[in-house]
Amino acid sequence: MICNLCPRRCGAERTETAGAGYCRMSEMPVLARAALHVWEEPPISGTRGSGTVFFSGCSLGCVFCQNERISHQDFGKTVTLDRLRAICQELIAQGAHNLNFVNPTHYAHVLAALLEDWHPPIPVVFNTGGYDRVETLRRLEGKVDIYLPDLKYLDGETARRYSAAPDYPEVARAAIREMVRQTGPCRFDDNGLLLRGTVIRHLILPGQVSQAKAVMDWAAREFAPGTVLFSLMSQYTPWGDLSACPELDRRLRPGEMRAAREYMENLGLAGFTQERTSAKEEYTPPFDLTGI
Repeated sequence: MICNLCPRRCGAERTETAGAGYCRMSEMPVLARAALHVWEEPPISGTRGSGTVFFSGCSLGCVFCQNERISHQDFGKTVTLDRLRAICQELIAQGAHNLNFVNPTHYAHVLAALLEDWHPPIPVVFNTGGYDRVETLRRLEGKVDIYLPDLKYLDGETARRYSAAPDYPEVARAAIREMVRQTGPCRFDDNGLLLRGTVIRHLILPGQVSQAKAVMDWAAREFAPGTVLFSLMSQYTPWGDLSACPELDRRLRPGEMRAAREYMENLGLAGFTQERTSAKEEYTPPFDLTGI
C-alpha cells in the first residue's frame, strides 16, 4: 500500500513484510501486547479492565514517550487480520469492558477492515495521540464507539520540539472535532461505563502548566457542557534520552499539578484528574508479547 493515513502523508510503500515511512511499520499489524488494563479512566477500565491492544510504531516522535520500546524501537510481532480478530475475541472472553486499540493511527486501514463486517458486542475504543487526519477518521465512522485522543499542545513550536510535528495543534483540533461529530455526547450504561463518546486527554509536562491551561480553555470553549469528558493526566515520568530537552528531565512539582487541577475545576470541565501516585514507571505495561 502507498500510505497517506497520517498527517505526515509520506506516501511510503508499506508491504506485508517490510516497514516504511515515518512510522516504519509494514502494512500488516504489528502488536506488542494484548491484555486487560485497569489504569484507564474509570468509565473505561470499569471493574474488569479495558481490553487493550498495543500497536507498534508511531506517526509522532515524542521525546518523552513512556512506550518508547514499541513507539521508537519498534518492538512487536506481525499478526494476520484473522489473528487480530481472535485476539479481540479472547479479550472479550476474559471479560473486557471494551476493545481498546492503542496508537492505531497508522493502522486505521487494519481497523477499518477488521470492523467492516464484524462489530464486537462491547464498545470499540480508538486510543490515539491525536495526530490523525480527518479523512482517515471518516473511514472509521460507525465502527468506533469511543474516541480517546490526546491534545498535547496548542503551540506549534512546542509540538515541533517535543513531537517533531509543528502542525500538531491544528491537526489535533480538527481531528477531535471530527471524533465528537461521529460519537455525539458521552453516553453511559447503568453501571457508569462509557458506551459512546469522546474523552480528551492532556498530559501535564514539566514547566508546561500554561500549555495545559490553553488546552483546557479550548475544550471548554469548543464543546458544550456534557458533550465531552476531559482527562487531566499527571503521570509524567522522565523517560529515555532527554539530553536535547533537559527541561523535561524531572517529575512534575506538586504546585504544577495543583495549579492545573484547580484551573480545570474553575472552568467546570467534567472529567478526571490523576493522583500524583500515577507518576511511576510501573504504570507503563510490560511490552512482552502478552496475549499476542
